[in-house]
Amino acid sequence: MKKRVLSLNAMDKLMRQAGAPRVSDEATEALAELLEKNGLEISREAVKYAEHAGRKTVTAKDVRLAGGVP
Repeated sequence: MKKRVLSLNAMDKLMRQAGAPRVSDEATEALAELLEKNGLEISREAVKYAEHAGRKTVTAKDVRLAGGVP
């Protein structure tokens, strides 16, 4: 089993901020899995943007562009 990057506690807090009065352990795991998967894809794209610009440093602009946010 791969090590979790995002804490399950943080996932629980996110769902409660969204209005969930109760959150199952399986729901926190599922949210963490999805966010990590999407975060990894965005990160890979951001690295490509930085490399294309001739930089080693990934910037916030690279991340926003990779995530589809202007």
